[in-house]
Amino acid sequence: MSSDILEIKNLNVSVGQKEILKGVSMTVRSGEIHALMGPNGTGKSTLAQTVMGNPKYKVTGGEILLNGKNLLELQIYERAREGLFVAFQEPVSVQGLRFINYLRTAYTSLHPNERLEYKKFVDEVKELLAYFGLDDSFIDRGLNDGLSGGEKKRMEALQMLILKPKFIILDEIDSGLDVDALRVVSRAISRARDNGAGVIIITHYQRILEHIKPDYVHVLIGGKIAESGGGELAKIIEERGYEYYKGGEIDAKVE
Repeated sequence: MSSDILEIKNLNVSVGQKEILKGVSMTVRSGEIHALMGPNGTGKSTLAQTVMGNPKYKVTGGEILLNGKNLLELQIYERAREGLFVAFQEPVSVQGLRFINYLRTAYTSLHPNERLEYKKFVDEVKELLAYFGLDDSFIDRGLNDGLSGGEKKRMEALQMLILKPKFIILDEIDSGLDVDALRVVSRAISRARDNGAGVIIITHYQRILEHIKPDYVHVLIGGKIAESGGGELAKIIEERGYEYYKGGEIDAKVE
């Protein structure tokens, strides 16, 4: 198993004139699961958008390194090729773009030295569709076109498994999932971790962490990491609430 490392160092990010992230640092290694928790409007989604390279989010200080390579110098598609995968709160829908064609193109781009056997690839996708409780028709549908919120989240999790990225950032992957879907998506995240991926789960609640034991938990308040600890911190947060960190600034509607 390869040993990869994603380093977020003293990251400062602004949108327009508003500073959102204020010196965030986090180090994620292969096979680790990190939970990033906090109330709405504290910059959690901003972190995901910035790591992936959304130009709306301006980095005013700090670094993002993947195996020592500065991601801030790379375009979005180049970051993906380096092994970065981000599932956002609202997955993009593209009418007319067959899911299997999109997935095959993405896989070939990420694994250019691997010979892709189309039939074997399709069979693997079908197997994963069944794993997530989805039928084969999803292969030929447009990318996320006409899907429910829960279906989109399961399809994002499927991509996470089939593309085999080095690092995965999941922005509220648990939102919109019923109990059964949450359970299968949680198993998929654990499976990705077991395959060697480093994972950051962004969430408000401890609910998904009842199915996944994170190695580390970080609390983001007012654009700063207010506390970090082991997996047990998630339950402590659930018990005492985010008001415990009321000394930190909470900026509404920055995400």
